Amino acid sequence: MTQANNLQSLLESVAAGEVDPAVALEKFKHLGYETVGDFARIDSDRTRRTGFPEVIWGQDKTPDQIAQIMETMRLHSPVVMATRINSNVYAQLETLVTGLQYYPAARICALSPETVTPQYPGIISILAAGTADLPVAEEAAVTATLCGFQVQRLWDVGVAGIHRLLNNRHVIDSANVLIAVAGMEGALPSVVAGLADCPVIAVPTSIGYGANFGGLAPLLTMLNSCAAGVGVVNIDNGFGAAILAGQILRTAAKLNKL
Repeated sequence: MTQANNLQSLLESVAAGEVDPAVALEKFKHLGYETVGDFARIDSDRTRRTGFPEVIWGQDKTPDQIAQIMETMRLHSPVVMATRINSNVYAQLETLVTGLQYYPAARICALSPETVTPQYPGIISILAAGTADLPVAEEAAVTATLCGFQVQRLWDVGVAGIHRLLNNRHVIDSANVLIAVAGMEGALPSVVAGLADCPVIAVPTSIGYGANFGGLAPLLTMLNSCAAGVGVVNIDNGFGAAILAGQILRTAAKLNKL
């Protein structure tokens, strides 16, 4: 049965008194998708269901596929994002999609207003241990900004020179959620969590020498943190860290309204 037929059947059941409107509303959460070609189904209802729109994983998709998906998504959302977009792919996308913006450090391209005003209270502070960790840290920062959150950045404050972190303690103190991005041995989140009074999201990166094992070493360090209040996302997953931080702030805002 097609999406349109499902919707019609549900509405007819409500009209006939067979389905309670509240139950129907819950079912609506699972009806909203749109087919693009023969390669994608766009979850156009995700914003209402989860609070955040669907985001395109750009790596391993062709520029034409990404362009078609973005053109469909822009009909449903004021912000459309594609992650893991290198400069060569963006150069092709720019000719296919009008109004596209590119954030090269974050490897993100987006359709969005020129200025995105924060929609939610609270501050997400993002800390990067080293300059080599910036692509992942910027992915988190740009994602959080485009999703409507206020972001503070603090780069190159790894534990090899911990005074750099301690001299910027105000960035930690003013945060409502912290994202700590680190490769090598991945010690930064433990240090930050020992100083912070808010949740800390740890992001291991694949930056490091051989025994880093492509990010496995910092991932295990973060999972074994002796500091309380640390949550860990997957290796190089700056996007996932930003969405988790956003969900924390959105939940806090909802609780404040109770």
